[in-house]
Amino acid sequence: MEKNPHDVARMFDSVGAKYDITNTILSFGQDRMWRKRTRERLDLKPGDKVLDLAAGTAVSTVELGTSGAWCVACDFSLGMLAAGRDREVPKVCGDGMQLPFADNTFDAVTISYGLRNIHDCAAGLREMARVTKPGGRLTVAEFSTPVIPVFRTIYMEYLMRALPAIAKVVSSNPESYEYLADTIRAWPNQEALARIINDNGWQGCGWQNLSGGIVALHSATKPL
Repeated sequence: MEKNPHDVARMFDSVGAKYDITNTILSFGQDRMWRKRTRERLDLKPGDKVLDLAAGTAVSTVELGTSGAWCVACDFSLGMLAAGRDREVPKVCGDGMQLPFADNTFDAVTISYGLRNIHDCAAGLREMARVTKPGGRLTVAEFSTPVIPVFRTIYMEYLMRALPAIAKVVSSNPESYEYLADTIRAWPNQEALARIINDNGWQGCGWQNLSGGIVALHSATKPL
């Protein structure tokens, strides 16, 4: 899909105020479990330096920080970062295709439900690899393809019909969720995304399905 970075940033600026509660409602409360599993998958240690890219309101950054790691939230939407102003973690406004960090800075990097919103996701993966130390870890949490055919059909119907309808009630910008539903439907499946990750600065990518494949956690390491 054509994704103008400035338009996407403005869209997220407009949904920041109600973003967390909207996600909880639309995910039927599973978002908290998905964040916890992402932290566990990344296998963080106290003292690790971690980049949480596309961190939004920094709710994911706070979860990562429970590991004892030092975590910084980075997002290209000032509105989203402002909506999380009460979360006491470092916050940086930055573009995923041109990160404002030096080479080999972080022990680990993660991006949750944001890779598909980067204008060139392959370039974003290479940029994440650049700022990660050799041997460092990546975990991508992203909506994916349900593995059970009947469930997949139900889920796709939910994305097309129910999600925009619910968003009209609970979101500050319901039209944006039509865009988000479209990006989910157009996103590569688990195997295809693993190939993209391995082709763009990472190695050994595998994945773990959550909630029947609604979400997949892809993990890889940066070559030594």
